[in-house]
Amino acid sequence: MLFITNRFPKQSIRSRAGRKFDFDLDNNAASNSIFFCEKTGDQAYTEIGSIDFLSRLKLAPQRQLLIYLHGFSNLPTSVFRAVEEFQALCDEKRPDEVLVVPLIWPCDNDVGIVKDYWDDQKSADSSAYSFARILEKFVAWRNSEKYNPQADPCLKRISVLAHSMGNRVLRETLAAWNRYDLADGVPLIFRNTFLVAADIVNESLQEGNRGELICHASRNVIVYYASDDLALRASKASNLRNKIASRRLGHTGPEDMRLTPANVYAVDCDDVNNIYDTPKGHSYFRTGRVAGTPGLVFEHIFETLVSGRVFPDEEFRRTTIIQET
Repeated sequence: MLFITNRFPKQSIRSRAGRKFDFDLDNNAASNSIFFCEKTGDQAYTEIGSIDFLSRLKLAPQRQLLIYLHGFSNLPTSVFRAVEEFQALCDEKRPDEVLVVPLIWPCDNDVGIVKDYWDDQKSADSSAYSFARILEKFVAWRNSEKYNPQADPCLKRISVLAHSMGNRVLRETLAAWNRYDLADGVPLIFRNTFLVAADIVNESLQEGNRGELICHASRNVIVYYASDDLALRASKASNLRNKIASRRLGHTGPEDMRLTPANVYAVDCDDVNNIYDTPKGHSYFRTGRVAGTPGLVFEHIFETLVSGRVFPDEEFRRTTIIQET
């Protein structure tokens, strides 16, 4: 499995292709360096470098790429398990369609959800600067005549799935990229952006708000939410303790669809989230009632990946409710 991280390694932070890479789990600071790596075995990782990494993605048999941004309090081993599960579901549906590539940012491994939450929120914000460098590297590589000549361009479609606090990482990454590196706003680089159980305020995607850039960078932005997501209730309680009163996008969906760009869609998962992920109802986008079998949320995500359209039979529809029959 290929992955990118800005977690500090136990080794030197100086990049070197071919070296062993071990995560320093006691350090949850966000490194300014980014490391392009491959998982080669159980807790065995090798740094391969950005050019080899991007070239291998280009040559991969899959038709499209899905960048996966995990939520808070997730150490690398749990991220890899989630990605492996999602990849297996994709392969079962249609082999060689989707390659899932995780971006691993530095969550804390302290005991206690509230302490973890605030430490991770700081790491999420700090990760924006290094992850913006990934986008810069990708655009430079994509536009390079050496690596992508006109006769052999990279034709992979790219989508992103952000879960929980990974949505904050995505929002801040695009804001940092736009502020420091771009002159005319963010380019349209994502075919689909899936915001699952998003731990950001529910006005974020409205025009003029900080998350609006997510809409500019994406053809489709699909919000999956559930009002009884217990993990987001803990998030809300943590924010209230620090005098931040705001409803979460992953709880309510967009505050007002009329104020969001036209490419934003909302999917109510309230009827299935606790069935698929008991008792928290937070990671409901992979398997369904039976482990290893796709749930209806995954089915919707995958169909959107394949078609590039959220509601292909209803051109002007922007909302739906997922229910088991």
